[in-house]
Amino acid sequence: MNEPKKLGFGLMRLPKKLTGIDIEQVKEMVDLFMDAGFTYFDTAYIYPGSESAAKKALVSRYPRESYTLATKINAAIPGLTEKMVKNQFETSLKRTGAGYFDYYLLHTLMDRNVRKYDRFDLWAFAKQKKAQGLIRNYGFSFHDGPELLDRLLTEHPDVDFVQLQINYADWENEKIASRRNYEVARAHGKQIVVMEPVKGGKLADPPEAVKTLMKAYAPDASFASWAIRFVASLDGILSVLSGMSNVAQMKDNLSYMQDFKPLNTEERAIIRKAQEIYKQSAAIPCTGCGYCKAGCPKGIAIPDVLETLNLHLVSGQTAEGRDAYKRLLSAGASPASACIGCKKCEGTCPQHIAITDALRQAADLYE
Repeated sequence: MNEPKKLGFGLMRLPKKLTGIDIEQVKEMVDLFMDAGFTYFDTAYIYPGSESAAKKALVSRYPRESYTLATKINAAIPGLTEKMVKNQFETSLKRTGAGYFDYYLLHTLMDRNVRKYDRFDLWAFAKQKKAQGLIRNYGFSFHDGPELLDRLLTEHPDVDFVQLQINYADWENEKIASRRNYEVARAHGKQIVVMEPVKGGKLADPPEAVKTLMKAYAPDASFASWAIRFVASLDGILSVLSGMSNVAQMKDNLSYMQDFKPLNTEERAIIRKAQEIYKQSAAIPCTGCGYCKAGCPKGIAIPDVLETLNLHLVSGQTAEGRDAYKRLLSAGASPASACIGCKKCEGTCPQHIAITDALRQAADLYE
């Protein structure tokens, strides 16, 4: 497997224009990325508009051999039959126009859904597409614990890579298990694609105590650069995905990743101090991925509600949280109290958040 430079362009949080994706800005970002010698692009069947944007901004404008493209098949969406899931592959090919995928993943595997991937025989499906030359490498993205990861890699030793959520804040988190999952994957000899290195943007705006530590050592370095360099410094990393949402974020990432330097001893010590600060945080660890919203029968804007609740939990800004919550309702969002406790949202949450409890807390606090 050819190793691209370590920064990957995650196409999940692309810039928006009115109700759609700002394709012209995406083109500019793609050009900057490619001109700097980076080649890894990551999209997915379920990212709204993302695969089509990849076609317009990348595939239609660059020679196929000049970049590597990853996408994903998702069986976790409620109500899908085996045929519907497998049809995602052809849909992804049509949307992207790529002809083949350099990296293809079974998407967001967890204990809650892995049996469905087994029942639909999607492991064999991916291998079949690889044998046909339509996939160059296959793997899976993973959001569970090291025991399940070890079992999957033991049962499927021929996967080429695994995609894991790794960031310094979750390195010792019991639910995310960044370190332990990383160690399992490396023990199986697998290369790793890193997702959520900046934790959905949260590590780009860390607590003030963390900001003080980092600015004292490197006043001009962005907070996101600390997070991305942390994971890029690990052994066995194929790509570190950054879900860049504008040109400024792209330029910042390129500024330190084009001539990448691993963290030094002093920087590692600062990261350890930052990790201790995050251990004390009361924040709900939502990354804003939005998977929870798709299955909510009441249409609650769950990530937005959790963001307002974090204003109260993290910094005691209860009035600000209440005002933000009222703005959500004024814009037509369903109230948190509309939750019926079905927990479909919790079944899809990669962060394993007790969303139903959090919505109840928001309703009690703000309504």
